[in-house]
Amino acid sequence: MEQLNVFGEALEPCSTDPLTGFTRNGCCETGPADLGSHTVCIQASQAFLEFSRFRGNDLSTPMPDYGFPGLKPDDSWCLCARRWQEAFELQMAPPVYLRSTNQKSLELVSLEDLKKHALDLE
Repeated sequence: MEQLNVFGEALEPCSTDPLTGFTRNGCCETGPADLGSHTVCIQASQAFLEFSRFRGNDLSTPMPDYGFPGLKPDDSWCLCARRWQEAFELQMAPPVYLRSTNQKSLELVSLEDLKKHALDLE
């Protein structure tokens, strides 16, 4: 089943370097096993990485056992929609790529809020 972005169009890749996505295929695809809804394609900033680490989700430290290189500022990543919403509510939301953000994220975050942080609106 084809997964769509927040505009109802084909979901574009988020990142292959580092390789992201719940299924590690570079896209913010989701399914029943993805309890975290890794559906928002973000561009990591230093401030967001520090925020995430402070909130208990260290995204910057490499974890070789899991094939995770650790994120650096400007890396793209499929973030959990709830984490993005939490960051948004605390005014720490990272920028997003809407064409690579799964429409499933709209069950947890609003398109209006995502647009306020979009990097790919024309």
